[in-house]
Amino acid sequence: MTAKIPAGIADHFGDLEDPRVDRTKRHELLDILIIAICAVICGADDWVAVESFGQAKEEWLRTFLALPHGIPSHDTFGRVFARLDPEAFQNCFRSWVAAVFERTESQVVGLDGKTVRGSHDQALGKGAIHMVSAWATANELVLGQLKVDDKSNEITALPALLQLLSLEGCIVTIDAMGCQTAIAQEILDQEADYVLALKENQGSLYQDVVLAFCDALETGFRDVAHDYCETSNTGHGRVELRRYWTLFEPEYIDYFAREGHWPGLASVGMVEAERWEGSEVSRERRYFISSLSGEACPFARAVREHWGVENGLHWVLDVSFREDNCRVRKGHGAENLTVLRHIAVNLLKQEKSAKLGIRNKRLNAAWDNQYLLAVLTT
Repeated sequence: MTAKIPAGIADHFGDLEDPRVDRTKRHELLDILIIAICAVICGADDWVAVESFGQAKEEWLRTFLALPHGIPSHDTFGRVFARLDPEAFQNCFRSWVAAVFERTESQVVGLDGKTVRGSHDQALGKGAIHMVSAWATANELVLGQLKVDDKSNEITALPALLQLLSLEGCIVTIDAMGCQTAIAQEILDQEADYVLALKENQGSLYQDVVLAFCDALETGFRDVAHDYCETSNTGHGRVELRRYWTLFEPEYIDYFAREGHWPGLASVGMVEAERWEGSEVSRERRYFISSLSGEACPFARAVREHWGVENGLHWVLDVSFREDNCRVRKGHGAENLTVLRHIAVNLLKQEKSAKLGIRNKRLNAAWDNQYLLAVLTT
C-alpha cells in the first residue's frame, strides 16, 4: 500500500489481531477494514453494500490496496466484523483520534448513549445494543465509545468510558443518568471539570437545589454569591430566551457537597428557557451541579454545547447514516459497524473543502474518487 492514502488509519489499525485462522485468510485484514471505511463513508449500511462498493471501485482501490484475491465477498466482511474483537477495535479508534486530530483546550465533551434499534434479534432473544459515546463539541469528533453490557446500564458504562479517554482541561457534560458521585470523581481524576444534570430522582439534592434558587430569586439574590447571563435566538417563527444563573455561596455549596458526598462541587446552576411561538409561551427550568467556579458564561456554554452530541452525532447517525434501519446483528458486527460509522463521521466532519451537509458529502465521496481521497486524508 502506498503511503499517500490513509496512513493514519494504517498506522493505528494495522496491528489489529486478525480473528481468522491462517487457512481462511485470502484477504488482508487492513484491506477489508479500509474498504469498509470507504464504503461506509460513501453510503453503505450493510455488508452487501460494502461488497458492491468494492466491486464498483476495485480499479481505484488497487492503486493503494494489495487485494491479492480481489474484493472480499459480503460473507467475508460479515464474518470478519462479527468476530473482530470490538474492544481492540475501539482501542485503535481512540489511538487514531488522539494522534490524528487536534483537540481544542477547555472544550465541552458530551457523553450520551444511543440504542442501535435495528441490531436486535428476536429469534435469538438478543436485544438491541446500546452504545455510549464521547463527543468533542468544538472539534466535532467522536473521541470514543463503549457498548453497555446487556444486563447493565449507562451508569456502569460511563465511568468505564471515562477511564479510557484523555480529558485534561475539558468540561464533561452528562445528562441526569450520569449524575453519580463515582462519575464526578472519575472526571476530576482526569483533571477535567463536570456539569451534571439534576432530575427529581436525585431526591433531596434536587429538592435542595430547587429551594436554594427559589429563595435566591425571591430575595433578588441579595447577599448570595451568584452570577447570571442570558442568550436569545430566533428562527422558524420562534423566539427563545435562555437565562442562566449560578450559585456559589459557600454556605450552600458546603451543604450540598457534604450531604451528597459530592467531590469537587463548586457551584450549582439553573437554566430557565422561555419560548414564544406565535401567541403560545412555554417555560422550563433545569438544574445542574458543577465543579466549575461559578461564572455563568462557562456554565451556559457547557449546557448549550452538551446538545452537540444529539445534534452533531446522534441525529447524523439516525438521519444521514440511517443507523436504526441497519439489520447487521451477528456476533460483534453491530458494535463494530458502529465504530466504522464513527470513523466516517469524524472524517466527514473534518473535511472542510466542500460546504455540504454530511449526507451530500457522502454522495460526493461516492461519485468523486478525488473527494473520497480528500476525506480519507483529512
